[in-house]
Amino acid sequence: MKRVILNIFLLNMIAMLLFSCQKDETMAVVSTTPTSAVLAASKTTLVLTKATLADTVQTFSITASDFGFKAGTTNTLEFAVKGTNFATVQSRTLTSTGAGTFTKKYTTKELNDIMLALNLTTGVASDVEVRIVSKISDKVSTVNSNVVSLKVTPFALVAFIYVPGDYQGWNMATADSLMSPTGNGVYSGIIDFSVKPTGSLEYLITPAKSWSNKYANGGTGLLLYNGPNNLKAAAANSYKITANLNANTITYDLLSYGIIGDATPTGWGSDTNMKFNNGTEDWSITIALLGGKNIKFRLNDDWGTSYGGASGTLTFNGANIPVPSDGTYKVTFNITKGTFSLVKQ
Repeated sequence: MKRVILNIFLLNMIAMLLFSCQKDETMAVVSTTPTSAVLAASKTTLVLTKATLADTVQTFSITASDFGFKAGTTNTLEFAVKGTNFATVQSRTLTSTGAGTFTKKYTTKELNDIMLALNLTTGVASDVEVRIVSKISDKVSTVNSNVVSLKVTPFALVAFIYVPGDYQGWNMATADSLMSPTGNGVYSGIIDFSVKPTGSLEYLITPAKSWSNKYANGGTGLLLYNGPNNLKAAAANSYKITANLNANTITYDLLSYGIIGDATPTGWGSDTNMKFNNGTEDWSITIALLGGKNIKFRLNDDWGTSYGGASGTLTFNGANIPVPSDGTYKVTFNITKGTFSLVKQ
């Protein structure tokens, strides 16, 4: 009887040892050191131009990474300014996840958009680095390819989006715009919601002067493409609106310049708001003024930031600006150029 029990015990021990060996063997396959992807570029120097906007100008050839076993691999191209160690990147996930060699082509427009999103200076050759990051699972470390160096000269691609709303009667044809100087997906402009102070203050953002598509309210500080709810300004004021269509976010900064002074109908007691033109970046107003009196310009109805001046040149907290004679004037104020004008109508 003792011999039988001993034999059973020995058989169990042998089975456990065999299972342990099989488990170790399986784990050894899973932990095999992966082989990095290999990246190559058809061109290393690129001068991008509007004339070739739709042309293919760059082809990346990729030899896929090998993690030592069959698995679906996600490959992502990362672009970064040279010398930043890929701290800030523009990422583009590749459609191919298989093994072997495959390619990814970029048109001038696509590549220029990436360069502008990296905030490269337009018209200047800049050094950029590109690599492939390969991943099979959140539980397995990613693998980076070799780094390819490019010298790229992007160009400015001014782009506009539009802001129809209750403040202007929902008239798409006359809707104000937000501008992206480089076409990098970040748009800004000043919208005056005080034009219709009794309105709902609701509005939308559209990629074109059409109701086909829109950016709507996606929650506090967020945009939702073709969402059901209108955006809404906080109050009947002028705001600098910044819409980031890369991140679908929106921010508002109170930004209103007004004219004040004893030459205006409300005197030194309150401002008369001016209208901002997003195209010329001028603030302007047509207003009746008293001759022999004075005006100044103020930011957000506050003396913390005011401008006076002489001979058409603005001066921060400068002297009062005299009005030569009674009449209706078009008053123009350009903070960027540091100029102003009073033109009698």
